[in-house]
Amino acid sequence: MCGIVGAIAQRNVVPILLEGLRRLEYRGYDSAGLAVCTSDGAMRRIRAVGKVVNLTEMERANPIPGNLGIAHTRWATHGMPAERNAHPHMSGEKVAVVHNGIIENHAELRAELIAQGYRFTSETDTEVIAHLLAHILETESDLLTAVQMAAKRLVGAYGLAVASPSDPDRLIVARSGSPLVIGLGLGETFIASDVFALLPVTQRFQFLEEGDIAEIRREGARVFDAAGNPVERPERQSQLSAATTDKGPYAHYMLKEIFEQPSVIAETLEGRIHKGRLLEESFGHKAQRLFDLARGVHIIACGTSYHAGMVAKYWLEEAGVPCHVEVASEYRYRNVVVPEGTLFLSISQSGETADTLAALRFAKTAGYVGSMTICNVPESSLTRESDVTLMTRAGPEIGVASTKAFTTQLTALRLLTLALARRRGMTAEQEAILVDELQALPRQVEVVLALSDAIKVMAASFADKKDALFLGRGPFYPVALEGALKLKEISYIHAEAYPAGELKHGPLALVDADMPVVCALPDDPLLDKVLSNLQEVRARGGELFLFSDCTVKIELDRYQNLTLDDIRPSTAPIVYSIPLQLLAYHVAVLKGTDVDQPRNLAKSVTVE
Repeated sequence: MCGIVGAIAQRNVVPILLEGLRRLEYRGYDSAGLAVCTSDGAMRRIRAVGKVVNLTEMERANPIPGNLGIAHTRWATHGMPAERNAHPHMSGEKVAVVHNGIIENHAELRAELIAQGYRFTSETDTEVIAHLLAHILETESDLLTAVQMAAKRLVGAYGLAVASPSDPDRLIVARSGSPLVIGLGLGETFIASDVFALLPVTQRFQFLEEGDIAEIRREGARVFDAAGNPVERPERQSQLSAATTDKGPYAHYMLKEIFEQPSVIAETLEGRIHKGRLLEESFGHKAQRLFDLARGVHIIACGTSYHAGMVAKYWLEEAGVPCHVEVASEYRYRNVVVPEGTLFLSISQSGETADTLAALRFAKTAGYVGSMTICNVPESSLTRESDVTLMTRAGPEIGVASTKAFTTQLTALRLLTLALARRRGMTAEQEAILVDELQALPRQVEVVLALSDAIKVMAASFADKKDALFLGRGPFYPVALEGALKLKEISYIHAEAYPAGELKHGPLALVDADMPVVCALPDDPLLDKVLSNLQEVRARGGELFLFSDCTVKIELDRYQNLTLDDIRPSTAPIVYSIPLQLLAYHVAVLKGTDVDQPRNLAKSVTVE
């Protein structure tokens, strides 16, 4: 997704801008650009399709040093990836703009500005902002006032940074639904859409709040709220460092990544929902056409990503969307029947999984309406070759056993479900409820993470076991599959998962006092049936390890249980995945295995 970087200093800011863009590459993008106020009073701009390195090479060949500049990585929403659509956008020589988000009334504003004589050179919604500012500046000389006036005309989510060659001593930024942060230095000030972009130059930050507009000068920032009143935003010292691949205070990368889940889930939602609504445009400029055509979905994935797809099957079919989920390594080796109007959806953390990539290439000739991928790595093969990409924004995941990539995949799949549910009669009121549940998700995950020490105590009962059984029903069956996979990956304990209703059809023969049985107990319509299945386990002497909703009443003997509070129905499978990750982690630590690099496994499976 898009990224913003800006700087004003006494030194040349171009290296700062380029490094900031490079550090935002994980968000996903298709083009990049920057605009700089040079010493001769001009505004010079360069833009390039593709990677930030392409922009860097262009600047190296024709340097444009300056003390003030803005830069951007773009992920196409309005208009295809092309230099003309890349940011910054300018209106003549008056003003340059970079923008994250979606301007929902861009068509109306575009028509108005064309009638006033402005010529558009891109298909983007962002160019509307540049020309609107230029129009206001014809009668209003102050850039800050012009941005405040323009903001009142914009409908939608945006983070903006604005520069003008006639005002070379300040940047103006604005936030509405898309985050912006101010970085404070010594005699220099920076702005970005993500703290990570600025860590090489500062660890002192001010975070803009909804509706804020700020004036950025070398000596610092003045911030105004949506009503135009001066406000103070507290300075915060970041605990992050430029070396984000460090484990920091955590014993293992896996534990660090488990605890990063509230922030990366929030990042995956950022800019994609606003005021109780899904912003479909954030899926990309081709997505809405595919959603309109899609009568059903085929999900193809491997490993953890396959489990995410299995959860999504329950969500999509509940919304009335036929869905089939298949392991990518099996998909190509049979006669695939593709019903008319089917969307091909691949899911991959790395974007380079060989079987999934081969499945995508096969699918291009199989009669699908189009292809979409949910992925964590921009510029990967899957993202390049799919028609539409939804980045998960989990950031680098170092631990081989996937954790935050899984929960961000599920978060992205919830967004996709909302988009398709709209086309099957979901009302605005229903959408608002589901969006609210998504927005509550990061906080719910934080609450579950606070159970880590209690789960560590529970894990002591697993350390000497050789086998474990995970049970679940409905969407919690694939959650059980994922829990079993995590345990076997890093502790080397044999673990399998079964639908709880299938217990009597074989797995019950394995249950005894040495077979721990793990189960999630959400308060849902299948609860009574699952409790009956657990009674069967207890009748055979099996020991139960349960994670339940605080409203669930358990009438069993010999079990261990941890309760999870305030779990929302639509996102419960995501929340219940967290304690299973922690259980696997703590068991592996007790067993003394190599948690981050388990034997025989690789992070990215690039061979068939």
